[in-house]
Amino acid sequence: MSTPVFGQIIIGPPGSGKTTYCHGMAQFLRNLGRAVTIINLDPANDHVPYEAGIDLGDLIQLSEVMDSYQLGPNGGLLYCMEFLDRNLDWLLNRVTKVKDTYLLIDCPGQVELYTHDQSMKSIIGRLEQFGTRLCCVNMVDSHYCSDPSKFISVCLTSLNSMLQIELPHVNVLSKVDLIEKYGRLQFNIDFYTDVLDLEFLLEAMSEDPFVKKYKKMNEALIDLVQNYSLVSFIPLHIDSADRMLTVKNHVDKANGYCFGSQEERNLRMMMSSAYGVADFESAKTADIREKFMDLDLPGETPSTFTTSGPKRQRKEKLGNDLDLIDMEPGFQI
Repeated sequence: MSTPVFGQIIIGPPGSGKTTYCHGMAQFLRNLGRAVTIINLDPANDHVPYEAGIDLGDLIQLSEVMDSYQLGPNGGLLYCMEFLDRNLDWLLNRVTKVKDTYLLIDCPGQVELYTHDQSMKSIIGRLEQFGTRLCCVNMVDSHYCSDPSKFISVCLTSLNSMLQIELPHVNVLSKVDLIEKYGRLQFNIDFYTDVLDLEFLLEAMSEDPFVKKYKKMNEALIDLVQNYSLVSFIPLHIDSADRMLTVKNHVDKANGYCFGSQEERNLRMMMSSAYGVADFESAKTADIREKFMDLDLPGETPSTFTTSGPKRQRKEKLGNDLDLIDMEPGFQI
């Protein structure tokens, strides 16, 4: 295609919010005046809240594959994606018909497709050759932050996907309104979004013999993630316009849409999207800490605040050497 088609390819584990994100982001972008087409590439997801412009179910049905070849859900999904890879002209012909729109591609939730299998990598590579300019949006459930072992696993899986898929990548912590559903975070949320100094997670791990047995392995995984220094996360609450705008700006910067001429925009709007104007460190996650995280000290009665008075916050761990100041008053930075 002579004119590039921009879009997002949304991946992530089952239940991470990919379909909800596609539905919400489509509405958000349409309210901004952007024409959007949603492509459903998940043959197991036949009940979606959005109207799919292109649906893989029109080419192949997962239930038929499972019945015909006696496969389970995982094997059936792999077969469907390999079948699409071999018959990609079916998809490319339909993309040509919606070339004047922005694409949101809803993908299956099988992690192996993005970390080991070659079919998705091949499909994405041919879409790039066809003239699409895609950014990969990797959705991760934010409640994994409450378990150090799971968060290390999430970081490794995200890194693996980034290296395997070879696209501009935006990692998203979804459902931040439920971030402390399974317990308080050990550190400030910025520690998890910036993915720095992960060795502090080792100290926060449970002393359970099962977890302790894998301490050396976790140390090695942490070193691997930090040596690449590629993984970071953007927190998202689908009902927050500010959070949706932040994700949109990062994606538009990653796939180059913000530098195009598809929308009327002035220089200030372009610079805001490309360079993150007003992205002060203290403001990046302030709304999440205030709305969705418990800021009272353990054992204390939740406080009430007036609009005129300052909010009292608990002493949160930052996940770096500054945590030592209270314990060691003589500590010098």
